[in-house]
Amino acid sequence: KRSRKIMEEGDSSLSRSRAFYAPLLRAALQDDWKAAEAFIQKNPDCLGAPITKWKGTALHNAASVKRTRFVKELVKRMTPEQLELKNKGNDTALFYAARSEIVTIAEVMVKKNNNLPMISKDRIHSLPLYVAIKTGNRDMVSYLYSVTRIEDLTSKDRIELLKATISTDLYDTAHKILDTDLKLAPHGNKDLLWEPLEMLARKPSEIGSKSQPSVWERWLNSSFRGRFCNKALMRASAHKLVDRLWKQLGDDTYFSSTEVDDEHMMKLLVEATKVGNLEFLIILIHSYPDLAWRSSAEYGSLFHVAIKHRQERVFNLIYELGVAGSNLANICAKENQNMLHLAGQLPSSDRLNIVSGAALQMQRELLWFQEIEKIMPKSYVNKPNSSKTRETPRELFARTHEELQKNGEKWMKDTANSCMLVAALIATVVFPAAFTVPGGNNQETGIPIFLESNWFTLFLVSDTVAMLFSSSSILVFLTILMSRYTENDFLTSLPRKLALGLATLLISIVGMLIAFSAACLLIFKYKTSVPIRIIVAAPAIPISLFVILQYGLWFDIFRSAFYSNRQNQFLFEHKLLDVKAAVCHSLAVHYEFKHVHYEFKHVQGFDVGCTAVKRVVCWAPPPMGFLKMNVDGATFFDQQFL
Repeated sequence: KRSRKIMEEGDSSLSRSRAFYAPLLRAALQDDWKAAEAFIQKNPDCLGAPITKWKGTALHNAASVKRTRFVKELVKRMTPEQLELKNKGNDTALFYAARSEIVTIAEVMVKKNNNLPMISKDRIHSLPLYVAIKTGNRDMVSYLYSVTRIEDLTSKDRIELLKATISTDLYDTAHKILDTDLKLAPHGNKDLLWEPLEMLARKPSEIGSKSQPSVWERWLNSSFRGRFCNKALMRASAHKLVDRLWKQLGDDTYFSSTEVDDEHMMKLLVEATKVGNLEFLIILIHSYPDLAWRSSAEYGSLFHVAIKHRQERVFNLIYELGVAGSNLANICAKENQNMLHLAGQLPSSDRLNIVSGAALQMQRELLWFQEIEKIMPKSYVNKPNSSKTRETPRELFARTHEELQKNGEKWMKDTANSCMLVAALIATVVFPAAFTVPGGNNQETGIPIFLESNWFTLFLVSDTVAMLFSSSSILVFLTILMSRYTENDFLTSLPRKLALGLATLLISIVGMLIAFSAACLLIFKYKTSVPIRIIVAAPAIPISLFVILQYGLWFDIFRSAFYSNRQNQFLFEHKLLDVKAAVCHSLAVHYEFKHVHYEFKHVQGFDVGCTAVKRVVCWAPPPMGFLKMNVDGATFFDQQFL
């Protein structure tokens, strides 16, 4: 309708030639082939004529609005040369077919003229395959890739295609491009490969921890046509793509490891660390173990970046470095800021908002600061930076988090007030219900009529539970309102009080609703019709809604309340790795346990069993490797690994 209105209103202003072709354009937009056929029979030369302001033919317009039948009929009547006609934007009709995401339209055109996919090869952004990749339609990309001569493109253009596949997560096509020419970047032009890697570095959710999907995942994907485990397959494909690009970049055939550009390398580390792309970092570090110690005057080490952007998964790597990790704490970023200064800065809002509520955000910030403080040398804890204010880490933390602390106090008080109001309402309902029991009392004795009924016992118990827990909830929330709201309060006291208050409030709600159901059963126990059963079961609905709708907040509150004081385990992993895991997940120095066991037995003169090994830390800072083992409190050093 909109197209018809535009055409009707625009006829008077069109030039004579364009006005003449207006019926054909209108037919193409409206998918009216009968009208178009009649026009073509009278004017057979119109098939290749520009009929719009942008010099587009009828085929351009029909393909752009996805008129499959109309396109088929037009292509039958057009010559192969007419299919190659370009509009004012220098694009063929196949360009719009690629954008339309309808594979049939592209197939019809290419079958008539197989040169179409490569006509715009000198302008990579107009290449139909590039357009399809940017659109992200996997079927269209698969077809156009099969009819496009990739080998005829320049290395730079193939890199552009590779970047486009990465931006739209079409990693299977990216591998095909790599398979076409393993030497994508010729010698001396290595900058071409850095950008695809940087794009992958900024995709933490797309890179899996393994380069090959499991047999189970492959079977599910093939059996159900990608409905299941497709995400796992793509993550594995992305992992493999990073590995291939990184190996190609570091291969001595193209770029010797001594020629690796430090600036690009540091940028890769920084970009991956900013978004918490741990899998990407592991791939890089496995190839070049010394990357874990790489630092710059601006950013510091990758652990400094992890602290600044609150990426605990990346920061946890520092615990696998042992003494070497402690040495990184001596490095300072710009303005002489050490790790503790970075922990004292307020992170970006996207990292701050990963937990609900300002109070829990404040607690998370305190946990970060305390954790970094543990690994810092004492001389650095109170060392001022070189900024204008020359602040110590603690002073910087207090200044930057002042507003967050105020917001946390406000959020906590507002939450406590709202919950206390609900608890008070429950208490006012269940308290008189204990004295006005369902069914009433015996007029002579004053004893409840349904006293012997089990449902009456359930009613009385649930009503009592609701009364006691609602009263407890009121008192807990009252203590929250009376808190001092110091930093230490935000760390443990306030989250635990909030969790306790919410738990007692939920129990009181459940008790009140159970009391309601028990009262209904007492009154209607001789009439158990369907409506009565529905009324009795209905209280389960508000309970379920309360839990489901507030699940995220509940999870954040209880995790913060009861795991925050266990060595920060819900943020930081203070774990002792088993022998093989420590070696394999360390920085690419792979020693099997049997070999380590043999060396210790031979050198130390006694057997070291698998169960006796508490921790293995293995790393390889050039020019030597080093192995340290803690066995039942004793420390041994194997000199043969030096």
